[in-house]
Amino acid sequence: MRTRLHNLRIVPDGPEVGGPDTIPADLLIEGERIVAVAPPDQRPAEADELRLDMEGQLVLPGAIDGHVHFDDPGFTHRENFETGTRAAAAGGVTCVVDMPCTSLPPVTSGANLREKLAVIAPKARVDYMLWGGVSANAMEEPDWVAHLEEVVSEGVAAIKLYMLSGMETFRDLDAQGLEQALRETRRLGIPVGVHAEDRNLVLEITRRLIEEGRNEPLDYAASRPAAGEVSAVSTLRTLCRRTGARIHVVHVGAGEALDVIAEARGEGLPMSGETCPQYLEFTEEDLQSQGALLKTAPVVKTEEDRERLWQGVANGDIQHVATDHAAGEWPAEKRTGSIWTDYGGVPGVELLLPYLYSEGYRRGRISLARMVEVVCAAPASFFGIGGRKGRIAPGFDADLAVIDETDGWTVRAGDLHNLNRYTPLEGRRLAGRVTATFVRGVRVYHRDAAGEEFLEPAGFGRRIRREPA
Repeated sequence: MRTRLHNLRIVPDGPEVGGPDTIPADLLIEGERIVAVAPPDQRPAEADELRLDMEGQLVLPGAIDGHVHFDDPGFTHRENFETGTRAAAAGGVTCVVDMPCTSLPPVTSGANLREKLAVIAPKARVDYMLWGGVSANAMEEPDWVAHLEEVVSEGVAAIKLYMLSGMETFRDLDAQGLEQALRETRRLGIPVGVHAEDRNLVLEITRRLIEEGRNEPLDYAASRPAAGEVSAVSTLRTLCRRTGARIHVVHVGAGEALDVIAEARGEGLPMSGETCPQYLEFTEEDLQSQGALLKTAPVVKTEEDRERLWQGVANGDIQHVATDHAAGEWPAEKRTGSIWTDYGGVPGVELLLPYLYSEGYRRGRISLARMVEVVCAAPASFFGIGGRKGRIAPGFDADLAVIDETDGWTVRAGDLHNLNRYTPLEGRRLAGRVTATFVRGVRVYHRDAAGEEFLEPAGFGRRIRREPA
């Protein structure tokens, strides 16, 4: 049966400058794909057509969160694929891309990849991709290149590298290892995402502060200065010139580091960057008041950095916005008694689209079309699925997020859907609310007018492979 979604508004594909933010439309879906984007049709439904009234709501392409840590298997006291994708569905995210480092075993070989897939496949509520990775641990194996070739051939989304890691099971790469990994990914034609902080600088400052008995949130901030990001990103720019590797800098927090990425792109180098809602919203003053609740790596920085990142989202210097969803066990891992041992990470997948819609679009910081670009079309292209996800157009998966623009809500951790429910956005009033999420034409999440929620059972989500170039 064909499904017609009617009485809705969409962002025009390739909107003209000065044109309307949204236009009325009907969407026709057959099976898993959109078959037509049509003018509104008020005629009664045909016999073979299911007609759903969207009540004038905004319908966007489903968001793609390209940076999540769902910790499954191995660290499921923090998150798991069922709860993580449940939160994604409730937030209008129709595809997540899970990192290779926060699961056991890490996704650094084909065998490890298959082991992880067997565990998470029955749990997923939305579609998902997996990052592969190269760690110092992996490079200790003589056949690490063969393992890398295997995960690439099995369709991982991209390859994750660390210049500074706090995980013994996924250690960071030294300069030689980093260049080796970049040359191999360039040969294999797959992009890399890099955690970019200067290891020596951060560890030396951290050692000194701990020896001095410093233990305040701002001491943690001082241990990861903007200079650490700038130094690391500058190194990546040099390596990009040298190797030709496609480099994506994840969770950019420093405005000056973003300047380096923009300069590299101006040279024609294949570099890009992403930031996260925490860097767009919070500063060191918030870290001081919220403490470990807001502890992340990199750390939030100054108001000037925050404004530069918003500027980058608006003007194209930032290519993606993702969450770095990384929940610790609450409250045990966030209240250890020391800022140095408190877990660094915050959940965020459910709030990605609501935050950007409310604090980006509705506050006039970015256009609606630009919002769709940074959380839908651009991530889809980067991860090699731009021919099937990230747009509302014929032939694309019917992945949709429905937003009631007239509604508003207050963020409460207890109302969220992930496993460990805490958020630095507690108490924030957001404009607009996700009322439905469709994945491949199936409504996997629905919130009715009375606030009752429906979720498609776990296991509906499907693994998506990177498409060959």
